[in-house]
Amino acid sequence: MSAPDVTALLAELERSQPDLAEEARTAVEWLTGGEPLETVTQLDVCEFLWYTLPIKVGPLRPGGDHERLSRSLGRLLQLGGMERYAALCVSPTTVQILRTYAQEGEDAGASAYQKALEATGVLPPDVPELQWSMIMGPEELGAHVACSAALELAIVAGEDVDRTALTRRWLTEPRAELGGDSWLNRVHGERLNRWVLGRGPARRELAQPFEVRLHAPVTPQPLPALRKLLSLAASEGSLPLRLAPSPEALRLRELAERELGAISRDGARLAITDYGKHLLNSPPAMWEAITRLLLARGEHEFEVSAREAALMLLADGVLMSPAELRERVAEVVGGEGWHPATSLDDVAAPVADLVAQLTALDLAFSDDLAVRMARPGQYAALAALRTHALRPRKYVSSG
Repeated sequence: MSAPDVTALLAELERSQPDLAEEARTAVEWLTGGEPLETVTQLDVCEFLWYTLPIKVGPLRPGGDHERLSRSLGRLLQLGGMERYAALCVSPTTVQILRTYAQEGEDAGASAYQKALEATGVLPPDVPELQWSMIMGPEELGAHVACSAALELAIVAGEDVDRTALTRRWLTEPRAELGGDSWLNRVHGERLNRWVLGRGPARRELAQPFEVRLHAPVTPQPLPALRKLLSLAASEGSLPLRLAPSPEALRLRELAERELGAISRDGARLAITDYGKHLLNSPPAMWEAITRLLLARGEHEFEVSAREAALMLLADGVLMSPAELRERVAEVVGGEGWHPATSLDDVAAPVADLVAQLTALDLAFSDDLAVRMARPGQYAALAALRTHALRPRKYVSSG
């Protein structure tokens, strides 16, 4: 059976129901973006009806409305034999969402749209390997569309669909249409490239060698200092607050309590938490928690940029003086366009805090004269940078 031709369908609709033809033309142009009608998926139709139509489609002819345009599109799809999609155009869900936009405003309509879209089952969920971005590049959009189409086919076939398992399989398996590559590799490559091409020539030059290095997962390393602290808290029931009052031990205790939530205060003592027990029993979880912490978003994105630059500078185990590290970080971050102009004083606090974290965890050596990453620390730097580079893109509030 040949694919439906939009021009022919519009001509047929013009003959049979001329009052619908012009609105159907408008709708199908928005829906397909000029692509063949057979490429349209259920996700495309839902997103058009429940988001694009009420938000982006401009004023209609006098007497027209979004519900009428939706019905016109449904009639066109029906003529093309696309009965499931035609039914969506006139469904009670579509009518309710369009009326919510009209009567209650954009926020209420968007909320109804998201709820209805999730209920379809064709929206690929976040999986351990990939959290979907709000703003997708071409590769990620292609992966998202492919996973949605696979979910749709499984649902139409009457299968008992495990959405997470199917999405993971579709992302990670080699695909013939990608020349044996996987969608996950494509998305990771796209995100890494965008990360490298971040703001400022100095930062790009520093980040460029990491694009290939960060593509593969980093092998977890043991974290004996943190493990010892948590083991003591678990075996003795609680630890005195004044335990081992060296600067490194105090910083490690603060990190475990305030930044990880692995121990908590119990009067004058510290006790291990349930989360701390989880980390103690799972070295991979402990490694992931610590490496994420190194570039956790602070109060200001500027601070994250400074810490990121410091990790890149230290990742190969070079010996640097604290002053040299601050100068290099200021040079890299200063070229990223932050305002006002970056100074040594601006980067001093985030860099010092990062070095203190690394030293407390025995991932680095530092004193007043030198800073150098230990071998496990080099792996931790790479893991932290990889996690940061592969993070999903989110909308940023202007406030």
